[in-house]
Amino acid sequence: MAMSMYQASIPQFVKMLTNLSNILKKGEAFAKEKNIDGAVLVNDRLAPDMFPLSKQVQIACDQVKNGMARLAGIEPPKFDDHESTFEQLQERVAKTIAFAKTITPAQLEDSETKEIKFSIKEWSFEFVGDQYLLTWIIPNFYFHITTAYNILRHNGVEVGKSDYLGG
Repeated sequence: MAMSMYQASIPQFVKMLTNLSNILKKGEAFAKEKNIDGAVLVNDRLAPDMFPLSKQVQIACDQVKNGMARLAGIEPPKFDDHESTFEQLQERVAKTIAFAKTITPAQLEDSETKEIKFSIKEWSFEFVGDQYLLTWIIPNFYFHITTAYNILRHNGVEVGKSDYLGG
């Protein structure tokens, strides 16, 4: 039996967002332990032309909430992109997990053939549902979670592969 769109997405998104939350907790604890303003880490980036940690978390969450809402044919929740503290990033991750858990397998039935069209700034995108999940949502989600992990790791936060993959 083929894997459903739900099986290929929601359980893993919830798991990885939970792992991201745990990584952010370690980042916050590290900042407190080292007497570093948490904003320093939240605003850090790996390269001058890359987004900071805050935006990496926002985009990872947006991939889940916007992408799964499009596939389910529902309106995604609106989040203001104002997070500037670890606490606010944790709230965003928690709201995203809560939303993901509201998506049911029935809502994603037959979504693999659904036409998905959207724009980001001046770019327009068109996908068929399964390709949207496999070539847009999932790769972007992992890219931004990995980058968030790497920003914290680069700054000395003691996180490793087991934190990224979870238990």
